[in-house]
Amino acid sequence: MACTPVQLGHSLAGFHYTLAADILRDVETPLREPTFLILTALAGEPLHGYGLITEVSRLSDGRVTLRPGTLYGALDRLVDAGLVEVDHEEVVDSRLRRYYRLSEQGGQTLVEETERMRRNVEAATERLRKIPRLNEGWA
Repeated sequence: MACTPVQLGHSLAGFHYTLAADILRDVETPLREPTFLILTALAGEPLHGYGLITEVSRLSDGRVTLRPGTLYGALDRLVDAGLVEVDHEEVVDSRLRRYYRLSEQGGQTLVEETERMRRNVEAATERLRKIPRLNEGWA
């Protein structure tokens, strides 16, 4: 089953990802955007589920919204793949809060994917500069 994000409304740029399988078929690169954003969010500090949902939304300027079930399915797969680790757990208001962190392998995967994306952006930017009608928007 291919990842098909459901577009919200007619003109909104945001997407909801409803299945963990939609996020994860990508333990290898290129990573799908939600997985890339989860790993990026965890590169800063360990986060719990709600913190990840909030940070992914912030990193994507609200374009990517992860539902809790989708996030936890993705986290289970990322943990199984060795890209993410459980950092610690704590009880807050009688509820267990599990914090996740980027593993060394996850960090290396994020570095490699970031470099791959950087090269793609450089190639696209170089070509776009050659198109006069688009050149005005490029420094």
